[in-house]
Amino acid sequence: MRIAIVGAGGVGGLLAGLLARAGQEVALVARGAHLEAIRARGLRVDSPLGHFTVRLSAVSDDPSALGQAEAVLVAVKAWQVEEIAPRLRPLLARGAVVVPLQNGVEAADRLAAALPDEAVAGGVINVISWIDGPGAVKHAGVTPRVSMGERGPRAARESVRLTALARALESAGMEAKVAADVERAVWEKFILVEPWGAVATAARAPFGVIRSVPELRALHLAAMEEVLRLARARGVALAPDVVQATLGYLEAIPADATVSMQRDLGAARPSELEDQVGAVSRLAAQAGVPAPVHDALFAALLPQELAARGRIPRFART
Repeated sequence: MRIAIVGAGGVGGLLAGLLARAGQEVALVARGAHLEAIRARGLRVDSPLGHFTVRLSAVSDDPSALGQAEAVLVAVKAWQVEEIAPRLRPLLARGAVVVPLQNGVEAADRLAAALPDEAVAGGVINVISWIDGPGAVKHAGVTPRVSMGERGPRAARESVRLTALARALESAGMEAKVAADVERAVWEKFILVEPWGAVATAARAPFGVIRSVPELRALHLAAMEEVLRLARARGVALAPDVVQATLGYLEAIPADATVSMQRDLGAARPSELEDQVGAVSRLAAQAGVPAPVHDALFAALLPQELAARGRIPRFART
């Protein structure tokens, strides 16, 4: 199966490496020093699934230079989806499927606005991985787990194309499933990572601190409940016990665990603030659902985001 992966960061780079090692034909959209290192030396992966270097069939910063693919996995940051989406058309073979793997809940709609709607599925990945230097990615913790599903009227039918993609991912050592309700799977991840990221970034603390400080624990719970109310207002069928189940999962994670938005803003890099915390505030306002916790967290964190993007002067972080 020919698979194009858009974005060579922790997620995209890991998927590319694992799939190529398994014998799949992989084309990768990368850029900068990462691109040059992969071209020169191959892609190096350090993972519980193996330590190896692979050569890819094609690597470029221009999607139109890579040829067509049967599946396109979009692994750029959420805020980059809208810009990259129109450039993905040359990648689409007849009947190809495009699967977004971002944090957040709006990537599929953004892709469908720029590409044929029938080409776009929904998707979500659970993994801990990051760039470990030019041409290198590191993966820690659990086996990558991908859930995918058709959207709209196609969701009720069996998806041959997603089943084939799931088999390709499984052949590479990942867990993959075709979900009957992919919107639910996307929001299940969102209620896990978004409140955690919002509160942890504001507190400048790892999750162990959120667990142990009662005031932060209460704030985190309130943020989760706002996301749950928003999901229900949008017709997403989350389980009644989703908040408690998610908290149970979080009780077991390492005390020093952080999330990508927290790490990006902590390093004064552009983050997914507007696509996570900002999205809850914006979508809640559209749905008529109060979200005062997210409104306050977004306002408090926005100056750091604006400074990281050069929209306001950088300021001392005290």
